[in-house]
Amino acid sequence: MMNPTLTTIGLLCLSNIFMTFAWYGHLKSLGSKPWIIAALVSWGIALFEYLLQVPANRIGYTVMNVGQLKILQEVITLSLFVPFAYFYMKEPLKLDYLWAGLCILGAVYFIFRSEFN
Repeated sequence: MMNPTLTTIGLLCLSNIFMTFAWYGHLKSLGSKPWIIAALVSWGIALFEYLLQVPANRIGYTVMNVGQLKILQEVITLSLFVPFAYFYMKEPLKLDYLWAGLCILGAVYFIFRSEFN
């Protein structure tokens, strides 16, 4: 059987790819369409997000608490969002992403520090 932490991370990474496209991809690809079309397409994409995210959280909850799962999710979200914003949305890289990442690393430390002792 696979390690539950690694399985959770893998599923959350895949889930976040769908989530990022569902939440932000329509801004580029469906910008000229009515918002209802963008919403329906986003919901369709989000279904795949949930099909990965729900099992990821159930598996992860066997070895982590809900706070740890949430912070892990945020780390993955930012880690995938920055390349998405830069490569797909053609947004400039900003130093603010680094500062946000450092804040999230602080959150990782505080939520997981009991595991480090």
